[in-house]
Amino acid sequence: MKQSVTRFKSLAIGLKELERFVRDPRHLSTGKPLKGLGGMRPREAWANWLLCAAVNFDWQAARLSFTSDPDSDGVIYDSQTETSWQTEHILVPRPRATEGRAASEEAIGAQILKAVAKKQAKGGAAYASGKELVVFLDAGGAAWFPNRVARQLPEPMDFNAVWVVALQGVESGEYLYAVTRLDATNGDAPIWLVRIGKDFDSWKVARIQ
Repeated sequence: MKQSVTRFKSLAIGLKELERFVRDPRHLSTGKPLKGLGGMRPREAWANWLLCAAVNFDWQAARLSFTSDPDSDGVIYDSQTETSWQTEHILVPRPRATEGRAASEEAIGAQILKAVAKKQAKGGAAYASGKELVVFLDAGGAAWFPNRVARQLPEPMDFNAVWVVALQGVESGEYLYAVTRLDATNGDAPIWLVRIGKDFDSWKVARIQ
Protein backbone atom coordinates (compact mmCIF):
# COMPACT_ATOMS: atom_id res chain seq x y z
CA MET A 1 0.00 0.00 0.00
CA LYS A 2 1.40 3.40 -0.99
CA GLN A 3 1.50 5.97 1.79
CA SER A 4 1.21 9.74 1.35
CA VAL A 5 4.38 11.75 1.99
CA THR A 6 5.26 15.43 2.00
CA ARG A 7 7.94 16.70 -0.36
CA PHE A 8 9.01 20.20 -1.31
CA LYS A 9 9.25 20.81 -5.06
CA SER A 10 12.73 22.24 -4.53
CA LEU A 11 15.15 23.10 -1.74
CA ALA A 12 14.49 26.79 -2.47
CA ILE A 13 10.77 26.35 -1.76
CA GLY A 14 11.58 24.26 1.31
CA LEU A 15 13.86 27.01 2.63
CA LYS A 16 11.06 29.58 2.55
CA GLU A 17 8.59 27.16 4.11
CA LEU A 18 11.00 26.37 6.96
CA GLU A 19 12.02 29.99 7.59
CA ARG A 20 9.50 30.59 10.37
CA PHE A 21 10.84 27.64 12.34
CA VAL A 22 14.50 28.55 11.92
CA ARG A 23 13.81 32.08 13.14
CA ASP A 24 12.22 30.68 16.33
CA PRO A 25 15.07 28.71 18.00
CA ARG A 26 12.90 27.31 20.80
CA HIS A 27 10.23 26.05 18.42
CA LEU A 28 12.89 24.69 16.08
CA SER A 29 14.53 22.59 18.78
CA THR A 30 11.52 21.38 20.73
CA GLY A 31 8.55 21.82 18.39
CA LYS A 32 6.16 18.90 18.12
CA PRO A 33 5.47 16.88 14.93
CA LEU A 34 3.69 18.95 12.30
CA LYS A 35 0.92 17.63 10.08
CA GLY A 36 1.95 20.00 7.32
CA LEU A 37 5.40 18.39 7.28
CA GLY A 38 4.09 14.86 7.24
CA GLY A 39 4.71 14.37 10.95
CA MET A 40 8.32 15.55 10.94
CA ARG A 41 9.41 17.81 13.75
CA PRO A 42 10.69 21.25 12.67
CA ARG A 43 14.28 20.39 13.59
CA GLU A 44 14.10 17.13 11.64
CA ALA A 45 12.90 18.80 8.47
CA TRP A 46 15.47 21.58 8.85
CA ALA A 47 18.36 19.18 9.48
CA ASN A 48 17.35 17.11 6.45
CA TRP A 49 17.29 20.29 4.37
CA LEU A 50 20.78 21.26 5.54
CA LEU A 51 22.15 17.78 4.85
CA CYS A 52 20.80 17.89 1.29
CA ALA A 53 22.19 21.39 0.68
CA ALA A 54 25.65 20.39 1.93
CA VAL A 55 25.98 17.18 -0.08
CA ASN A 56 24.49 18.74 -3.23
CA PHE A 57 27.28 21.33 -3.04
CA ASP A 58 29.91 18.58 -2.92
CA TRP A 59 28.30 16.76 -5.84
CA GLN A 60 27.77 20.02 -7.77
CA ALA A 61 24.24 18.92 -8.61
CA ALA A 62 20.79 19.24 -7.07
CA ARG A 63 20.52 15.50 -6.59
CA LEU A 64 19.38 15.19 -3.00
CA SER A 65 15.97 16.11 -1.67
CA PHE A 66 13.91 14.81 1.25
CA THR A 67 10.41 13.65 2.02
CA SER A 68 8.44 12.77 5.09
CA ASP A 69 8.15 9.10 5.96
CA PRO A 70 5.68 7.40 8.33
CA ASP A 71 8.34 4.90 9.40
CA SER A 72 11.25 7.26 10.11
CA ASP A 73 12.17 10.91 10.61
CA GLY A 74 12.31 11.58 6.89
CA VAL A 75 13.85 10.09 3.76
CA ILE A 76 16.79 11.46 1.79
CA TYR A 77 16.33 10.78 -1.93
CA ASP A 78 18.98 10.80 -4.68
CA SER A 79 17.30 11.60 -8.00
CA GLN A 80 20.32 10.48 -10.04
CA THR A 81 20.69 6.98 -8.62
CA GLU A 82 17.01 6.74 -7.58
CA THR A 83 18.06 5.48 -4.17
CA SER A 84 16.92 6.65 -0.76
CA TRP A 85 17.90 6.46 2.90
CA GLN A 86 15.70 6.74 5.94
CA THR A 87 16.86 9.11 8.68
CA GLU A 88 16.59 8.96 12.44
CA HIS A 89 17.07 12.14 14.45
CA ILE A 90 17.98 12.96 18.02
CA LEU A 91 18.36 16.26 19.85
CA VAL A 92 21.36 17.10 22.01
CA PRO A 93 20.19 20.00 24.20
CA ARG A 94 22.52 22.79 25.16
CA PRO A 95 24.87 21.52 27.91
CA ARG A 96 24.61 23.31 31.21
CA ALA A 97 27.41 25.65 32.15
CA THR A 98 29.23 24.85 35.38
CA GLU A 99 30.54 27.41 37.86
CA GLY A 100 29.82 30.21 35.44
CA ARG A 101 31.79 28.61 32.63
CA ALA A 102 30.51 27.49 29.26
CA ALA A 103 30.35 23.78 28.60
CA SER A 104 33.71 22.41 27.45
CA GLU A 105 34.48 20.86 24.07
CA GLU A 106 34.84 17.51 25.83
CA ALA A 107 31.42 17.84 27.49
CA ILE A 108 29.72 18.60 24.17
CA GLY A 109 31.48 15.68 22.49
CA ALA A 110 30.43 13.38 25.32
CA GLN A 111 26.80 14.46 24.90
CA ILE A 112 26.93 13.69 21.18
CA LEU A 113 28.39 10.24 21.82
CA LYS A 114 25.78 9.57 24.50
CA ALA A 115 23.01 10.46 22.07
CA VAL A 116 24.45 8.19 19.36
CA ALA A 117 24.79 5.31 21.81
CA LYS A 118 21.18 5.81 22.93
CA LYS A 119 19.91 5.57 19.36
CA GLN A 120 22.18 2.63 18.61
CA ALA A 121 20.83 0.74 21.62
CA LYS A 122 17.21 1.40 20.69
CA GLY A 123 16.95 -1.53 18.35
CA GLY A 124 20.40 -2.56 17.20
CA ALA A 125 21.06 -3.49 13.60
CA ALA A 126 17.41 -4.30 12.87
CA TYR A 127 16.47 -0.72 13.71
CA ALA A 128 19.52 1.21 12.45
CA SER A 129 20.83 -0.69 9.45
CA GLY A 130 20.88 1.43 6.29
CA LYS A 131 19.66 4.58 8.06
CA GLU A 132 21.36 7.94 8.48
CA LEU A 133 21.49 9.19 12.09
CA VAL A 134 21.24 12.97 12.38
CA VAL A 135 22.16 14.69 15.65
CA PHE A 136 20.69 18.18 16.10
CA LEU A 137 23.21 19.88 18.37
CA ASP A 138 21.89 22.85 20.34
CA ALA A 139 25.23 24.08 21.67
CA GLY A 140 24.94 27.78 20.90
CA GLY A 141 27.85 27.69 18.46
CA ALA A 142 30.27 26.29 21.04
CA ALA A 143 33.32 24.43 19.77
CA TRP A 144 33.78 20.67 19.89
CA PHE A 145 36.13 18.13 18.29
CA PRO A 146 34.51 16.34 15.31
CA ASN A 147 37.52 14.11 14.55
CA ARG A 148 37.81 13.04 18.16
CA VAL A 149 34.09 12.27 18.40
CA ALA A 150 34.13 10.40 15.09
CA ARG A 151 36.90 8.10 16.34
CA GLN A 152 34.93 7.32 19.51
CA LEU A 153 31.70 6.22 17.86
CA PRO A 154 30.34 2.86 19.05
CA GLU A 155 31.66 -0.21 17.29
CA PRO A 156 30.17 -1.80 15.39
CA MET A 157 28.17 1.17 14.10
CA ASP A 158 24.80 -0.03 12.84
CA PHE A 159 23.77 3.27 11.25
CA ASN A 160 24.96 3.91 7.72
CA ALA A 161 26.39 7.28 8.78
CA VAL A 162 26.19 9.78 11.64
CA TRP A 163 25.71 13.50 11.00
CA VAL A 164 25.75 16.50 13.33
CA VAL A 165 23.93 19.72 12.49
CA ALA A 166 24.54 22.82 14.62
CA LEU A 167 23.91 26.55 14.47
CA GLN A 168 27.18 28.49 14.51
CA GLY A 169 25.68 31.94 14.80
CA VAL A 170 23.67 34.70 13.16
CA GLU A 171 25.63 37.37 11.28
CA SER A 172 23.85 40.43 9.84
CA GLY A 173 20.63 38.45 9.70
CA GLU A 174 22.25 35.44 8.00
CA TYR A 175 22.07 32.09 9.77
CA LEU A 176 25.26 30.02 9.67
CA TYR A 177 25.00 26.26 10.22
CA ALA A 178 27.66 23.56 10.31
CA VAL A 179 26.92 20.12 8.87
CA THR A 180 29.40 17.45 9.94
CA ARG A 181 29.67 13.82 8.92
CA LEU A 182 31.29 11.85 11.72
CA ASP A 183 33.64 9.82 9.55
CA ALA A 184 37.38 10.27 10.06
CA THR A 185 38.50 7.23 8.06
CA ASN A 186 40.20 9.50 5.50
CA GLY A 187 41.79 11.74 8.11
CA ASP A 188 39.28 14.47 8.90
CA ALA A 189 35.54 14.38 9.37
CA PRO A 190 33.91 16.35 6.50
CA ILE A 191 32.42 19.68 7.55
CA TRP A 192 30.29 22.05 5.49
CA LEU A 193 29.19 25.56 6.44
CA VAL A 194 25.77 26.54 5.11
CA ARG A 195 25.02 30.26 5.13
CA ILE A 196 21.37 31.21 4.75
CA GLY A 197 20.58 34.57 3.11
CA LYS A 198 18.91 37.05 5.44
CA ASP A 199 15.67 36.89 3.41
CA PHE A 200 15.75 33.08 3.23
CA ASP A 201 15.71 33.19 -0.55
CA SER A 202 19.25 31.92 -1.11
CA TRP A 203 22.07 30.00 0.51
CA LYS A 204 25.81 29.41 0.11
CA VAL A 205 27.82 26.35 1.06
CA ALA A 206 31.54 26.02 1.77
CA ARG A 207 33.47 22.83 2.53
CA ILE A 208 35.91 23.70 5.33
CA GLN A 209 37.25 20.24 6.16
